[in-house]
Amino acid sequence: MKLYGQIHLDEGGMYKSVRAMHLQQSIIDITNQNIVGFNKVGYQKDVPYVSSFAEYVGSHALSAQRDDEVGRLKLTQNPLDMALGCKGYFQVQTPNGVKLTRDGRFKLDKDGNLLTVEDFKVLATDGEPLRFNKLPRDLENIKIDKNGHIKVIDPENLKIHDIGTIAAVDAQSSPLKENSINQRYVEESNVILHQEAYSLLTMRRNFQANRQLFIIQSDSLTKTLQELGKA
Repeated sequence: MKLYGQIHLDEGGMYKSVRAMHLQQSIIDITNQNIVGFNKVGYQKDVPYVSSFAEYVGSHALSAQRDDEVGRLKLTQNPLDMALGCKGYFQVQTPNGVKLTRDGRFKLDKDGNLLTVEDFKVLATDGEPLRFNKLPRDLENIKIDKNGHIKVIDPENLKIHDIGTIAAVDAQSSPLKENSINQRYVEESNVILHQEAYSLLTMRRNFQANRQLFIIQSDSLTKTLQELGKA
């Protein structure tokens, strides 16, 4: 700031503090989102990345990248539950198009369609909804191998009915080269809670430090202007 054509006041420190607070608040928001997602099946955390220009552009230097590491697998004993033991996604049909998910909590409707917990149809490798042409009397007769191929055993007639193969794809919706589907399991989130809590604590401390610095700089500027007003 330039006063009376000669006196200069440096406001750069205040701008830097504000930019830093904006950036830290954005990181706090990402971390809070990860903590909320901790108990969600198949949830993948976001990792904040800050560019080297953060000092100049604040929160615009921040980007979030999805962490696709596999989360913890939890045994459920439900024959229709599936968990991917590798990177990848199931494909489901929604009103807004095909969606990717790692939430393998599936169920059957009365027509034999394999559905998600949101009632979206699960897709097979041919791109069509996966449908059981013969509903099993007992879900325990459903067998799913690591490649996602589904069969239904008919113990009364000593037959095995092929149902189809569930689609497992990468982030670009291309079929996985190697599959690892675990029947009777679901995948918990890949959020490591204590790491997120530590990150949150650190960011809050940094935010408060920059806030205090801004207040000090603002008070100093106010006093300087008041003194100049008396001159």
